[in-house]
Amino acid sequence: MTTHPPLRIGVLNGDDIGHEIVPAAHAIAAAAAQACGLAIDWRPMPLGRKALDELGHTMPPGTLETLGTLDGFILGPIGHQAYPKVPEAINPHPILRKSFDLFANVRPTRSYPALGCLYDDIDLVIVRENNEGFQPDRNVVAGSGEFRPTHDTTISVRVITREGSRKVARAAFEIARARKKRLTVVHKNTVFKLGCGMFVEECYEAGKEFPDVAIEEVIVDTFAMKLVREPQRFDVVVTTNMFGDILTDEAAGLVGGLGMAPGLCIGRGDIAMAQATHGSAPDIAGKGLANPYAMIESTRMLIEWLGRRRGIPAAGQAAARMKAGIDAALADPATRTPDIRGTGTQADMVNAILGFMENHAHAAA
Repeated sequence: MTTHPPLRIGVLNGDDIGHEIVPAAHAIAAAAAQACGLAIDWRPMPLGRKALDELGHTMPPGTLETLGTLDGFILGPIGHQAYPKVPEAINPHPILRKSFDLFANVRPTRSYPALGCLYDDIDLVIVRENNEGFQPDRNVVAGSGEFRPTHDTTISVRVITREGSRKVARAAFEIARARKKRLTVVHKNTVFKLGCGMFVEECYEAGKEFPDVAIEEVIVDTFAMKLVREPQRFDVVVTTNMFGDILTDEAAGLVGGLGMAPGLCIGRGDIAMAQATHGSAPDIAGKGLANPYAMIESTRMLIEWLGRRRGIPAAGQAAARMKAGIDAALADPATRTPDIRGTGTQADMVNAILGFMENHAHAAA
């Protein structure tokens, strides 16, 4: 039997409900890994408001450097808008994305029965470019992509590069090849003739490496409408940063809200970051009401992705065990949180997943 060195995974709780849902995801992943013989070296690290209060910085010295030695990491939600206005209180999000070139944000949308989904047969993945576009916190190396030259004028710069477009397109093609071999390219080249035009060009260029994957194009406003009316027609979608940011939240709304919106950021080499789409929800922190699904599923995606990239069958088995436990918990209203038509608490959902995995050895089959 082939043995592999332990996967090295960082654990960063983030803020507010992150201190609840990240430990929950960690516990479930650790239990699945142990049951499947998957060795994981977990590395808890300080980040966010708690790190600021205890260590004087939201990203203490050494955290970024240590993350660079790992295979991946789990990042909890960040409540940076509530940070005090001091130089040490920085938003870790853009720093992590840029430092590790986490260029693709993979966001699946799946409907589960009885959760309040608008449709019961949605299963699609939106791959969003993550480091360019309109977002001023990440689209330039120095300064800002948004500025105000006069009191009455604000200019926002959109950055599209061939390299960035090609990288995210290739990642989307790889996912499409493993699914239904269909890729939808979403853009607005009717208006952004150069920016979206370049993005589309590079999608087709990347597609030459995947002749078995069919490509279609949809203008973004048309796609937004079709996503609501007939989401079943889409499988894997690739788009630019701002469009993807909006469309993934729209997709989440179809299946129960942001609590059902996991995400995996993949980047250079073989590093990846599990990150739920939702915010830190300070209004419900500490009440046991936060839906942990998105964080747990993001962590499951990380383990599955690392196992596939490194050829570790036990990682795929652990991810399958987690999925079976998640599906079982979501099927029972007593083990679902109130936001998805349940009567349970966060602890109820976590315990149900752990219990199912413990009592069903075949869950990793």
